[in-house]
Amino acid sequence: MKEFKDKVAVITGAASGIGLGIARRAAKEDMRLVIADIEKDALNQAEEELKSSGTDVISVVVDVSKLEDIKKLAQKTIDKFGEVHLLCNNAGVASPGFLWEGVLSDWEWVIGVNLWGVIHGIRTFIPIMLQQDNECYIVNTSSMAGIMSGDFANGIYGITKQGVVSLSESLRASFMQMGIKIGISVLCPGVVNTRITSSERNRPAEFCGTDYIPPFDRIIKNHPELEQVVRAAPKIWEAGTDPDQSGDIVFEAIKKGIFYIFTEAGPAWETGMKTRFDGIWNDYNKIKAMLKDL
Repeated sequence: MKEFKDKVAVITGAASGIGLGIARRAAKEDMRLVIADIEKDALNQAEEELKSSGTDVISVVVDVSKLEDIKKLAQKTIDKFGEVHLLCNNAGVASPGFLWEGVLSDWEWVIGVNLWGVIHGIRTFIPIMLQQDNECYIVNTSSMAGIMSGDFANGIYGITKQGVVSLSESLRASFMQMGIKIGISVLCPGVVNTRITSSERNRPAEFCGTDYIPPFDRIIKNHPELEQVVRAAPKIWEAGTDPDQSGDIVFEAIKKGIFYIFTEAGPAWETGMKTRFDGIWNDYNKIKAMLKDL
């Protein structure tokens, strides 16, 4: 996709962070926008900001983990604009901690938003795009945690983000096999100045029991030696790259048809990716040699 003027973009998780950065760049490209988020007040503020710049935009309060909400988002998009050309499945949350210590509601919430949110998005919007039979594009937001091995900080989040990478790769292969005119990328941000470390502000009541302890507090309670690391996490993200820059990177990558979109580059990321990829290749070669002796 090279031209964006007057085309319609649907962006989830658009009230703040990378989603808002993408929306701002889409507005500069003279696109018509549908922005969605679960955080109503922040979403209204984002809508007013975009409208003040002359953008034709509507906002829809959406919980992406719920299929009925995504269907509502699609219907409102069609009712307002009649079509959709760019879908950014961007909404995401994090619940850090060691996997064996996470409560069931952690798993249900994070998988619901990060993975099912993307699944609902593609299952709902791809049929609409196919029926339009024109140039369309999908960007699914994963993370560097979807590419590299993680630790307790990634936890369930990393599992869902690796799922988003695999899902996106499968879609790309299917589109190519079927000759479908839908472009696709998977966005793998590094440390971006978003509010991902305060995801708990949007945790629905259904995932909070009477004995519920927020993940950061739970980690500190169970592992006091990690308190300093846990307390420092929000500051690391606050010092991250500007989400508006991420929006610019996304659009430039779409124009070039880049599938894996990274928001930053540097030795730390390169070392992390190389460690994982080398580990896979080395163990493959070990098994290959072992098979010769069986």
